Amino acid sequence: MNDKKRILVTCALPYANGPVHIGHLAGVYVPADIYVRYLRMRGKDVLYVCGSDEHGVPITIKAREQGCSPQDIVDRYHKIIKDSFSGLGINFDIYGRTSSRVHEEGASEFFRKLYEQGKFITRESEQYYDPEAKTFLADRYIVGTCPKCGNEGAYGDQCEKCGSTLSPEELINPHSKLSGATPQKRKTTHWYLPLQDYEQWLRDWILEGHKEWRSNVYGQVKSWLDGGLQPRAVTRDLDWGVPVPVEGAEGKVLYVWFDAPIGYISNTRELLPQSWEKWWKSEETRLVHFIGKDNIVFHCIVFPSMLKAYGDGYILPDNVPANEFLNLEGDKISTSRGWAVWAHEYLEQFPGNEDVIRYTLTANAPETKDNDFSWKDFQARNNSELVAIFGNFVNRAVVLTHKYFGGKVPACGELLDIDKEVVAAIPALKASMEKNLEGYRFRDALKDAMGIARLGNKYISDTEPWKVAKTDMERTATILNISLQICADLSVAFEPFTPFAAGRLRKMLGVELDAGFDHRRGEQQTVNTFAEGEGRAIHTVHEGDTVSRSGLVLDWELLGRPQILPAGHAIGEPELLFEKIDDAQIDAQTARLEAIRAERIAREKAEEAKKVAPQKEECSFEDFEKMDIRTATVLAAERVPKTDKLLKLSIDTGIDKRTIVSGIAEYYAPEDMVGKQICILANLKPRVIRGIESRGMILMAKQGDGKMRFITPQEVLGNGSQVG
Repeated sequence: MNDKKRILVTCALPYANGPVHIGHLAGVYVPADIYVRYLRMRGKDVLYVCGSDEHGVPITIKAREQGCSPQDIVDRYHKIIKDSFSGLGINFDIYGRTSSRVHEEGASEFFRKLYEQGKFITRESEQYYDPEAKTFLADRYIVGTCPKCGNEGAYGDQCEKCGSTLSPEELINPHSKLSGATPQKRKTTHWYLPLQDYEQWLRDWILEGHKEWRSNVYGQVKSWLDGGLQPRAVTRDLDWGVPVPVEGAEGKVLYVWFDAPIGYISNTRELLPQSWEKWWKSEETRLVHFIGKDNIVFHCIVFPSMLKAYGDGYILPDNVPANEFLNLEGDKISTSRGWAVWAHEYLEQFPGNEDVIRYTLTANAPETKDNDFSWKDFQARNNSELVAIFGNFVNRAVVLTHKYFGGKVPACGELLDIDKEVVAAIPALKASMEKNLEGYRFRDALKDAMGIARLGNKYISDTEPWKVAKTDMERTATILNISLQICADLSVAFEPFTPFAAGRLRKMLGVELDAGFDHRRGEQQTVNTFAEGEGRAIHTVHEGDTVSRSGLVLDWELLGRPQILPAGHAIGEPELLFEKIDDAQIDAQTARLEAIRAERIAREKAEEAKKVAPQKEECSFEDFEKMDIRTATVLAAERVPKTDKLLKLSIDTGIDKRTIVSGIAEYYAPEDMVGKQICILANLKPRVIRGIESRGMILMAKQGDGKMRFITPQEVLGNGSQVG
């Protein structure tokens, strides 16, 4: 483990224009929480920082849509997000906000210093302007038709239907989202950070100095650097954000990408106003950013360049473990389409199952590639792993201890080979878990933890203490002693992954956990060992006073050691760690998603149906006169054998009776055709199709979604009537 004195862990600031969903949790917040819990159990001094990102265009758009102020929007979602994290056991030392006074002062000071030192350049450029709303438009304020897929609601920076990156210039029929007016280009001046000035330094620092970073992070950074960095605007024309703190910048705010990462610093200052600098300006601190892959460029190129430009001893990230994306039921998570599982709704719909979503998202963590969440997998992992393995083992061990030994840890007798093997296997799993946790491989670390539960479950099943108790209580005591020691190991090993269940397990075992230093309460726990290999007595220092906590206290170092629960130690009453999730709960979730998918498909089909094919090139009246279009009636119809689309139609044209082969079987059954009056192109050159001579072509109208319908006279006419 890195031997620096302190570890500063930050999580990407969630955007406060909506709740957090399982993609956010899997990508950033659950892995970060696992890491912090582990470090604290190892006795590390950790500061855990996050907060709401509350500025930017999407928030102002939502405020306009809902007829309220941007502050109303961020206040609402800040609370929802903060409560969601707390409900899932993700407890930051501080969860701040970029709309706070402390942040505005910090971000303003940061900009002002770079401005005064000449670290910015100014550029005049043409940007889109709404002449009716009288404001410059960010790309997201401009909507139009996507040139790639025809989606009429594409934004000026991206089409959310096909995923294409766009610019406003590419949109067909662009208009302002604010007023509907056609945007105009007008000149405006902004400040830019010349990233190209830091390109060589970034190459040396990352490409040469951090080859251990995840391949997706390292590869994306290398791609950006190889493509050549360009100046990046740090201000924009907007009325919501941190005002640019220099003269001549009226109506301008700090660009959100410049503003947001400074939030890590300002949140630290808000929590620790007297000592924040030791976390940001000391070589004794290791900085780790947890982010999603869409934030790699900001945390690995932009923010480090900002800190380098500022100077004054700011440290740089030691690692930036970024995850890929999580999909939902095989489809990309989309907040605009409602295709998501929201954290706050999950907590309402699955009370008491906070650990299950943490467990499932870790087991399916998109660490190296995009991964998928499904409700069936969620149910299977709970019922087949948490309930049937982890919970089942603990329940049997605790219940049998109460049954045979009055709820006290029995003495361990002579060990047989089966006992020695299971005891010896746990330190190896612990070592693997440590290696994986410190290497940010949380999915593999969870497998190691579950490996301990599998060992215990197999051990108690193989040794069958309920049978042995009929003839040999001394052997039963040994089996249950070892089983309870494994339970104690699990209460520590699963603390990072399923903290609620781990807490319930420790309560059953009558033990506590040394969870390390808590900056929210200003508490420091100091530990005193009272017996070799056993649990520890603990004392808590709070505001200068020492308060003793009685009882047995476990920590990470005790995991895997023999006899950490002493013989005679009283354990609590058994309770279920996990409960089965039934089909009805899962069916309700899948039905909700199926309804959303069906609604989306119907909406897309309706949009497709509205599309009109472009007009064909002009033809002369003489060309049109060559076509002999007539009314006709279908006399008989049958499917062409061994085909899916072809019907053989017998037609009365008024001139003659003929056969036409038409590819309409996917729209009409043969019995639907008999007696139908249609229009045909009578003088089309005959063509043999599947051995049948087809003389003519049926006229049909085709919608944008591909649906085809006959062109029929409004009134029944005589067969052979000419159309023209």
